[in-house]
Amino acid sequence: MKSPFPTVIIENISPAISDGNFAIKRIPGQSVEVEATIFKEGHDVIRAMLQWRCMGSSVWQETPMTFLGNDRWRASFQADLVGFLEYTIEAWGDPFESWLREVTKKMEASITELPLEALEGAVLVREAAARSPQKNESKKLQQAAQQLERLGASAKKFSLSLFQTLLADETFVSLMRKFPDRSLATQYEPLKKIRVDRPAANFSAWYEFFPRSAEGAGDRGSTLRDCLARIDDAKAMGFDVIYFPPIHPIGVTARKGRNNSLICEPGDPGVPYAIGNKAGGHDAIEPALGTMKDFEWLMKEIKKRDMELALDFALNCSPDHPYVKEHPEWFFHRPDGSIKYAENPPKKYEDVYPLNFYNPEWKQLWEELKAILLFWAERGVAIFRVDNPHTKPVAFWEWVIAEVHAQFPEVIFLSEAFTTPAMMKRLAKVGFTQSYTYFTWRNTREELEEYFTELTQSEMKEYFRPHLFTNTPDILPFYLQQSGRTGFLIRSVLAATLSSLYGIYSGFELCENEALPDREEYADSEKYHFKGRDWNAPGNIKAWITRLNEIRKTHPALQATTHLRFCASDNRSIICYHKFSEDHKDHLFVVVNLDPHHTQSGMIELPLHYIGLSPDTTYAVEDLLNGNCYSWQGSRNYVELSPHHPAHIFRLR
Repeated sequence: MKSPFPTVIIENISPAISDGNFAIKRIPGQSVEVEATIFKEGHDVIRAMLQWRCMGSSVWQETPMTFLGNDRWRASFQADLVGFLEYTIEAWGDPFESWLREVTKKMEASITELPLEALEGAVLVREAAARSPQKNESKKLQQAAQQLERLGASAKKFSLSLFQTLLADETFVSLMRKFPDRSLATQYEPLKKIRVDRPAANFSAWYEFFPRSAEGAGDRGSTLRDCLARIDDAKAMGFDVIYFPPIHPIGVTARKGRNNSLICEPGDPGVPYAIGNKAGGHDAIEPALGTMKDFEWLMKEIKKRDMELALDFALNCSPDHPYVKEHPEWFFHRPDGSIKYAENPPKKYEDVYPLNFYNPEWKQLWEELKAILLFWAERGVAIFRVDNPHTKPVAFWEWVIAEVHAQFPEVIFLSEAFTTPAMMKRLAKVGFTQSYTYFTWRNTREELEEYFTELTQSEMKEYFRPHLFTNTPDILPFYLQQSGRTGFLIRSVLAATLSSLYGIYSGFELCENEALPDREEYADSEKYHFKGRDWNAPGNIKAWITRLNEIRKTHPALQATTHLRFCASDNRSIICYHKFSEDHKDHLFVVVNLDPHHTQSGMIELPLHYIGLSPDTTYAVEDLLNGNCYSWQGSRNYVELSPHHPAHIFRLR
């Protein structure tokens, strides 16, 4: 009989994002640890199962939950296939366990005449025998029921010893627990969701460059077929994702010149984010870069190198985009009938028309944009970096990401939203796989510890995958402007070790830091012209970055973000943190001098107890960045970091 009402209270399930309205995120092999408050009236013994299944399946997998005390229960399982899982909890008052506890208490109280209790048990055992699909197991339970019936029938000569012997039979008890009476079980609803992404969603290193500047020739542009040397250099440094800003046709009308000038000189290539001209729109290739065949050739070359290509999905249209003539209703119009260009006062983008997602024909627009994503996914693109998603409706992203995942579940979406925390969180909740962060502007120890504690210890750890970019074509942080080469060393080690996802924009490895006065923007930005570079210029930090990426790929402790704990340091300029793998077999300690100009020293404290070492242990630590080894004793030890070598990544030996 199924109860018409819940027989067990199940509440306060965690993790559950916004009361379970959004999915938590995992990759295959990662654990999902679930807790809940579970209780019922009376004194029945409760049993609870954590259940999970692929969304749409009728078959549940389950594992018993462990009672933690104070009505709190816990269990875990591992995520497996890419796609969506759902999970819930089923709990019930267990008649057999309740009976067993009752008779045990009576025997402990020296109550020796228990014939009726034996008969009650016999009923429960026969019911369990009927639930068993295996004949041999059912037979064993039927024999146990007969024993209990005989004991109950001989009330005047009740044998307590035989009763105790049966209850101590582990085979009998385990069989009863194997086939419990769950007819009055309560299953929690609504079901909770898990988005399982492929491993690259959780661990990768990105390298961004403009294909047209691939060769570093300042007086002419490169093509897609000229990009292999740059890709091979990124591969040699240990990057596994190549990220291209838009590669689509660039508008001619109101095209910007060098340094964002309104005057476009002959030969100025324009801004790649002003998309569309007579050669096509978002589903076409800028002719100066090559053809679609060239793109397909490059995709194959990238895959040969075990790398991936991330494309920018920038929903900007130049005045020359085919949409402007074909669908003028998709844009914002001024009172005089002209189409409104983009503005972010005091900045003006005369070469870009923003789309109106709320226009009367919005459904047609949304379908068209979905078709663009599917167009590139069909050509092998499985990563999209989305430009300024916070300026478009959240409902659109929730819909379009789900639509793309229905056909291409392996696709990764990176949200480039530098905006308010609430919007950044919401975009991650509705489907974005990874998210840009405030890392760019967190420089002091206090700022870093506070921010990354929130990212890794709050509810955000369940759905927000922080992607740390050291710089972007739009952002040259003041810290990098003012800190010289050492600042680039510091920021790269922080980005590469605080999160399992990080990236650099080309020129970072060359320590490029010439900025516009009092602004976090590059002087002579390559958004507006061909950038000339010597990719092996003296003073570059390519060897440092290469070593960082080698360490990341060798050590599971750096392949997850949430396994991060900050350690004590008596010098505010020195930050120390512990990174560890999910199985707790790999432990690293990262120590960074945040002062790019001076040597800093002090005492740091490692949580030796957390890794199973006694407080007075003598041990060796190896700096994985340079191979130096040090002999330490106890949890507190001295470090000294100069601007020349501003960080340690210690492995305990």
